[in-house]
Amino acid sequence: MKIRVDYRASLSLVGSVLRYLAVPLAAPLLVSLYYGEPVAPFVVTAAVTVGVGSALERLDPDPDLGAREGFLMVSVTWFAVACVGAVPYLVEAHGVPGVTAAARPASTLANPANALFESMSGFTTTGATVLGDISFDGHTHGVLLWRQLTQWLGGMGIVVLAVAILPELSVGGAQLMDAEAPGPGIEKLTPRIAETARVLWGAYVGFTVLEMTLLFGLHLGGLAPALDGVAAGTDHAAALYSAVAHALTTMPTGGFSPEARSIEAFSAAVQWVIIPFMVVAGTNFALFWHALTGDPRRLFEDEEFRFYGGVMAVLTALVAVLLFTGGGLVDAAPADGTYDAQYLAQWTGMLVGHVEPAVRHAAFQVVSIVTTTGYASMDFNAWSQPAQYVLLVAMFVGGSAGSTGGAIKMVRWYVILKSIRRELFTTAHPNAVRPVRLNGRALDERAVRGIYAFTVLYIVLFFAGGLVLFLDAVRVGLHLSTLEAMSAAASTLGNVGPGFGVVGPMGSYLSFSNVSKLFMVLLMWFGRLEILPVLVCLTPEYWRR
Repeated sequence: MKIRVDYRASLSLVGSVLRYLAVPLAAPLLVSLYYGEPVAPFVVTAAVTVGVGSALERLDPDPDLGAREGFLMVSVTWFAVACVGAVPYLVEAHGVPGVTAAARPASTLANPANALFESMSGFTTTGATVLGDISFDGHTHGVLLWRQLTQWLGGMGIVVLAVAILPELSVGGAQLMDAEAPGPGIEKLTPRIAETARVLWGAYVGFTVLEMTLLFGLHLGGLAPALDGVAAGTDHAAALYSAVAHALTTMPTGGFSPEARSIEAFSAAVQWVIIPFMVVAGTNFALFWHALTGDPRRLFEDEEFRFYGGVMAVLTALVAVLLFTGGGLVDAAPADGTYDAQYLAQWTGMLVGHVEPAVRHAAFQVVSIVTTTGYASMDFNAWSQPAQYVLLVAMFVGGSAGSTGGAIKMVRWYVILKSIRRELFTTAHPNAVRPVRLNGRALDERAVRGIYAFTVLYIVLFFAGGLVLFLDAVRVGLHLSTLEAMSAAASTLGNVGPGFGVVGPMGSYLSFSNVSKLFMVLLMWFGRLEILPVLVCLTPEYWRR
């Protein structure tokens, strides 16, 4: 059988991306130098990624990229960067034999399956973790910053960044960005696709810096006494580290935090500042470009954006009412849960009958899950089933197309609802011709069918994933409820992060077997690339002439 795909061209371009992945490793290396920590995790990783990247580039010095090669390049790039991203975790845990000792030999990331899981969760902005000890005692400042940085790099997209800075990817860049970008497609904002990529990354960097500045400003103003990780501290360096770390994982809707208690560890002021940035991260970044270039009405006239805001407002109101009235919290803490009776009593006193905390935590958690950020302002395992079901629904909604959010996406649900309304109308009026319109433009029927096909495929993969995780838990003797298994599948496929029960916001995925973890690595990979680019590469027809 003759192979139709020029895999050498695809792998050559994968090599170009890997070679430049050494550049962002400089940031955690410098942080490690500042704190007097070992730099071997980053020096070794830089050597590995440059060496492998250079070797792959030699496969085809002048690659010619077609549509098939684009799918392969994007799919392999994302898996390859996750593999490279796991190296700092492994070197921290094992050291380099004969060269340097292990910095944190007790790290749970000493297990290669755990290291790959954490890296894939980072680059795909999932936020699911297998870290047993999220602290500077368990991991170095440099490694924890690398963990944050993987999410920031993956948020707007590794390939979009490569298109913006590598001239060899400017030709064919549009199809690469379409294959990688979250949502049905990416809007070309400028005549040159490389310039569009730079515009998107420019907005992304700008919002990240703005959030860093505001968070650190809260610390300087005394409004974020826990921002440095200690009560009412004056450690400006630690506060700056925390501000940078959380800005790096808010804008990509990632959710990793160097704090074991996520955003619960911080003040109300910090939580209120983070909420609008999560909303921004879940918005189509092309709309901000239009707003900044003299057309701000485009943002509020966009039907998907209005639907996005409306869905979050309704879900927030539902949860806020439940929390305010007491119906949003469980009656008693379980004996083996992620929270105890004292925790439940504390939050009951803070939320029930108090408007601001109820609204804040409802808004924070709904926005966090809808946008697939995955931060937590409290342990929502302590929420009642009705409140948790709202979050379960939110896991499937997702952010806007062209945002950094995951899951199914707002625009798809909006088109589905409009097409259902169209079907009801044409059933009553058989002779009527009524196209589905989005922002005043009629959608091609093939696009509508594609949206239905993707949504069905997503839901089928979710149920299959939940079943696999549940059966594997039975195989290894892990007590896992159906809700926990299904929420783990939904969170990894949708790049959400936390689920319910053992995989809740204050828990982890550490108890799963290596088989389940590697399966969830695939779910995260599939989910970040919206399933089809990876599946296409796995079909025999893709490779045949």
